[in-house]
Amino acid sequence: MIISEALTIIYRFLLDHFGPQDWWPADTKTEIIIGAILTQNTNWVNVEKAIEKLKANNAINFDYLLSAPVEKIASMIRSSGYYNQKAERLKIFAEYIKEKYNGNLEQLFNTPTDKLREELINIKGIGPETADDILLYAGDKKVFVIDAYTKRILSRHFICDENIDYHSLQELFHNSYLQESVDYFKEYHSLLVMTGKRFCLKNEPKCSECPLARVPSIYSEN
Repeated sequence: MIISEALTIIYRFLLDHFGPQDWWPADTKTEIIIGAILTQNTNWVNVEKAIEKLKANNAINFDYLLSAPVEKIASMIRSSGYYNQKAERLKIFAEYIKEKYNGNLEQLFNTPTDKLREELINIKGIGPETADDILLYAGDKKVFVIDAYTKRILSRHFICDENIDYHSLQELFHNSYLQESVDYFKEYHSLLVMTGKRFCLKNEPKCSECPLARVPSIYSEN
């Protein structure tokens, strides 16, 4: 079975099991971007708490983040962990948006995808995964987000090597699904995240309970 067929089977079984995820949960593109930065090295429950604090202080906007003291922002996002570091990163991103795009997200996302991705990765504290979260979920750009869950699930099903690098695994998806929609990319990524959180655990995975246990034909290196 070729890789694209195996990936399609995985998608269909996960969608059948979990249903549509409608991810990323946010009211605005600004909130998605902030959430993407806050979710680094923590779980979404902790990010939600931080987002609610920011909302309560009318801080889900880049003008506020640009003008507010780091200490004030940090106090609102403590639940997300590394809060001083993340507060600094939010301010740096706010400054980037203001100086480069006059605070206009429409201008930001009108930038060609490859160019914008390079710009984002060059911002302090924005790595490939965070950049791609922003591009896919806030910018509606057709880029597939690679995370630890994706690599773990696909390597355990012999779709890729466990040591595959970010770019190579992303290209595997891009080459297989170039004609698919942005919504397909969003749905697939969110389904993999759910699978990784509930079944494909780093230690003591629940393989027998996993919806992918019903498709043993893809568990082959051939």
